[in-house]
Amino acid sequence: MPAKPPLLSLVIPVYNEEKTIPELVKRLRVLLGILKEKHRFGKEDAEILFVNDGSRDDTFDVLKKFCESEPGFFLLNLSRNYGHQLAITAGIDTARGETVAVMDGDLQDPPEFVAELYAKMSEGYDVVYARRKKREGESFFKLVTAHVFYRILKKITRFDIPIDTGDFRIMSRRVTDVLVSMREQHRYIRGLIAWIGFKQTGLEYDRDERFDGETKFSVSKMLKFALDGITSFSSAPLKLSSYLGFASAFFGALYTVYILYLKLFTDNTIQGWTSVMIVVLVLGGIQLIALGMIGEYLSRVNDQSKNRPLYVIEKIYSVRQKSKK
Repeated sequence: MPAKPPLLSLVIPVYNEEKTIPELVKRLRVLLGILKEKHRFGKEDAEILFVNDGSRDDTFDVLKKFCESEPGFFLLNLSRNYGHQLAITAGIDTARGETVAVMDGDLQDPPEFVAELYAKMSEGYDVVYARRKKREGESFFKLVTAHVFYRILKKITRFDIPIDTGDFRIMSRRVTDVLVSMREQHRYIRGLIAWIGFKQTGLEYDRDERFDGETKFSVSKMLKFALDGITSFSSAPLKLSSYLGFASAFFGALYTVYILYLKLFTDNTIQGWTSVMIVVLVLGGIQLIALGMIGEYLSRVNDQSKNRPLYVIEKIYSVRQKSKK
């Protein structure tokens, strides 16, 4: 890579996107043209970092061939699939730019919009995030669950995590440096950036449909992502288990008084096992929920204590690396 840091580094995580890459590259060239025209970017003022997150199709081969023939484009090939957030982390850790932008590689995030994010930063902001105005091609289920999740997370955290935003954003070098220093295993990057603070703002954009294929986020991955976001920035689940415990104890005490009243002052003593089973099942369920919440937090403490690297890069491919062979 050139000795002089570029003005902009653009990090793009990719996973099984071989059919999208030709169009993605075409539009990235359009972006570079816009940056040259509007912001006077030179040849070495921008770097594009693709992060191959263990793709199973020909994504690696296509990107390797391209990056080894096109200056300014780099391929970070991870040793296996680590997940979207860690792929982004690998790119941000490697990026050298004075500003660092992140966008997805499926073309739902329009590459040309990066130029507008960059222009907005010149007004004195450290973070400019892209806020979704429309989300084309997404199911009703995903739209509803995303809407609910972002608003719950905003309510239970002590700082402002912008709603209806993804990882599509641009950051200053000082924000990037702080983010690089944060080595949490279970990462929710948009939350980490919000936690860092500094002057942040948003720009609205229309999110497009995927250029090809289906989303890589299954329901299980969405649930894990949501759980990481909540447990990383809020102790509300632990407090909820305490509230459930107090509530069950309170209603249990009332029920005890009721039973004693029937026993001492009436002949209508409760017979059978129905009421007993109801109490046992309710209390058992509450206890299991509480233990599960505690277990989630403890598992994250355990993962963090191992101090393993967040990811492993097999190699960085570029024109320069090819010329060294």
